[in-house]
Amino acid sequence: MNYCSMKRRVTTALAAGLAVGASYAGATTLADIYDAAERINTQARASQAKVEELNKETRGLYSEYKTVLKEIDDLKVYNRQMSRRISGQEREIAEINNSMGNIAGLQRDVVPLMERMLIGLEQFIEKDMPIYVDERLERADNLRDILDRPDVAVSEQFAQVLLAYQIENELGRTMNAYTGTIDVDGVQRVVEILHVGRVALVYQTSDGEETGYWNKQERRWEVLDDSFKAAVRTGIRMAKQQAGMNLLPVPVLVEG
Repeated sequence: MNYCSMKRRVTTALAAGLAVGASYAGATTLADIYDAAERINTQARASQAKVEELNKETRGLYSEYKTVLKEIDDLKVYNRQMSRRISGQEREIAEINNSMGNIAGLQRDVVPLMERMLIGLEQFIEKDMPIYVDERLERADNLRDILDRPDVAVSEQFAQVLLAYQIENELGRTMNAYTGTIDVDGVQRVVEILHVGRVALVYQTSDGEETGYWNKQERRWEVLDDSFKAAVRTGIRMAKQQAGMNLLPVPVLVEG
C-alpha cells in the first residue's frame, strides 16, 4: 500500500468520523491524523529498510558459511593426504633404522676383513718382486694409519684398501722403467730398472755395460750375459715412450 492510497483511506475515514463524532468536544483534527499517518509510513519504511538490511546480512552470513564448509572439506582432504604421507615417512624411517642396524652389523664384519686384507697386502709386497718397493711399503703404512683413525668412515677406509689392491693389480699388467738403487753381490748400484708386469724384472747400468735380472727363487739380483743387453736397453726406451712398442725378449726363470 502506497502513501497516496493510505491517505485517501484515512481521508475517507476522517470524513465518516467527523460525520459521526462532530458533537464530541476536543475531537482530533485532520492535521493530527495526517501526522499520525506520516509517522506510520515513516516507521513502515524504516522497518522495511531494516528487513532488507537483515536479509542482506543473512545472505552474507550464509555465503561465509558455505565458504567455511568448503574450507573444512578442503582441510579434510589435506589431512587425509598428510596422514598418508606421514604413514609413508614412518615406514621409511623404520626401513632406515633397520638399514642402520644392518650397516652396524656390516661394519663389524668389514673392520676385521680390512685388517686381514692389509696384513695380506704387506706380506705380498715383502714376497713379491721388488718393484717400487719403497713406495708400496709406504702406501701400506699409510693405509695402516687410516685404519687406525676413528675420524675416517669405515666406507672410506674400505675404499682406500680396495685402491691399494687395485694399484698392486695394475703393476702386474704394465711395463715401467725407473731409476733405483739395488744391491748386486753386496754392492749398492744406481741403475735403470725395468719391470714387464710381474713376468720379468731387469736392470741396466747407466753406461749400458752391465745388465741383470731379479732371481725370484734366490730373491736376489744377478748379472746377465751380454745377449740381453740390447733387449733391456730397448725395453727401457719403450717403457719411457722413447721407442715404439714391439716384441721384447726378457729373461724368464723356468722352475724345474
